[in-house]
Amino acid sequence: MPNTEKVTAVAEIVQHFNDSSAAVITEYRGLTVKQISELRRNLGGETTYAVLKNTLTRRAATEAGLTLDESLLIGPTAIAFVKGDPVAAAKGLRDFARTNPLLVIKGGVLDGKTLTASEVGRIADLESREVLLAKVAGVLKALPTRAAGLFQAPLSQVARLAKALEEKTPGAPAEAAPAEAAPVETAPVETASVDTAVAEATIEAPADAETSTETPAEPAE
Repeated sequence: MPNTEKVTAVAEIVQHFNDSSAAVITEYRGLTVKQISELRRNLGGETTYAVLKNTLTRRAATEAGLTLDESLLIGPTAIAFVKGDPVAAAKGLRDFARTNPLLVIKGGVLDGKTLTASEVGRIADLESREVLLAKVAGVLKALPTRAAGLFQAPLSQVARLAKALEEKTPGAPAEAAPAEAAPVETAPVETASVDTAVAEATIEAPADAETSTETPAEPAE
């Protein structure tokens, strides 16, 4: 290959490394063109499966700032450059290798860090990014429910907040706390803890908090 073509080829591989969140290095010895085409279809449009020369790949990896073990670039080499979900790509390669044992997963790179074949396998065992995001969304969706529960705080907490505000107001008349607030009297709230009382009660004290015995209504949505 003329030098100009090598330079261009190396530059393309460097670009692949730089644009990818992950790269999985494989040996494809014995696979037919039809099988490789099938693998490319299975990996989808966000993963580029490229058959490469080892010498050019070594040079490109160095230029991209990556340190690849020499054992990864021995024999016929093809690299899956992943621009989408690394978990999905790792699963696709693993599943294909199970039915086509001639495909050997040798290792790879994830976010600039080298991976062994077993580490690629562990990534394939993870849940996909979409599933993880769905779980996170489920947790976040549950948070408003918890917050709504805080708005239904026991009356004793409301009374504690009212007592804290009363103690902070200079010259406020001393009045008896409501019956529901009796437990609060055993642990008086200091002026400095008003903010804490507000946070724990999670609601604003009603204007008649010192005399009312009704449960505060939920705030309007």
